[in-house]
Amino acid sequence: MPELPEVETTRKGVAPHVVGQCVTAVVVRQPKLRWPVPAELPGLLVGQRIEAVERRAKYLLFRLASGTLMIHLGMSGSLRIVASGAELGAHDHADFQLANGNVLRYTDPRRFGAILWLEGEAFEHELLKNLGPEPLSEGFSGELLHSLAGQRKVPVKSFIMDGHVVVGVGNIYANEALFRAGIHPKRAAGRISLSRYQRLAKEIRETLAEAIASGGTTLKDFVGGDGKPGYFKQSLQVYGRAGQPCVLCGDELKEARFGQRSTVFCSRCQR
Repeated sequence: MPELPEVETTRKGVAPHVVGQCVTAVVVRQPKLRWPVPAELPGLLVGQRIEAVERRAKYLLFRLASGTLMIHLGMSGSLRIVASGAELGAHDHADFQLANGNVLRYTDPRRFGAILWLEGEAFEHELLKNLGPEPLSEGFSGELLHSLAGQRKVPVKSFIMDGHVVVGVGNIYANEALFRAGIHPKRAAGRISLSRYQRLAKEIRETLAEAIASGGTTLKDFVGGDGKPGYFKQSLQVYGRAGQPCVLCGDELKEARFGQRSTVFCSRCQR
């Protein structure tokens, strides 16, 4: 599933090709995504100029004068720049033709993503307004995590993956950040000290920043806006390595499942 680094990689990849360009045509081949694609979308977009491409959590926001085109990549989606007339694939569900001859193409094999039109202030939309801070922003800190944890008994891995606490810490990066911080994923969120949360916040920021710099993590479906895979997979220390030796102590890495998600950890290095 594309997580925050993959979505940010996509944003950075497509932005130079679309910002300042007018939309000349919109073709929706499959409107049945997670939510129906608005039937009026072509009429709303054609003739409009894309002024900016932003990201909030895992949502991409294409800013236009009259509103915002919001795209979510779902479980297996991608958004790429292709040449006009490029051969279509079975899961290429929408094309946004631009005045420069490029096409912004949305592909989604599982159709769990979304293409929506927002009027007014996008950050006030129901999908965005209650989200936690961005993990790479000044609003995110160990102090914040510690204060929100309170006496909560939920496992810390589930806690940091809660989008109301902090956005974008998906499964891969939660595994990696907890390992780097030396915190066991099953430890209750409310039983972690401020100093350990300060370290965890630091590791979350650094893990995500490194993943963005590497173009994200390609495990199966993801490619960036330029069609290239991400390379952070080569830096993974625990995720996908169950049964292999810990890179720090050599003990065998263990695997458990929290909420249908794979969790890999070292029982010696993580407490």
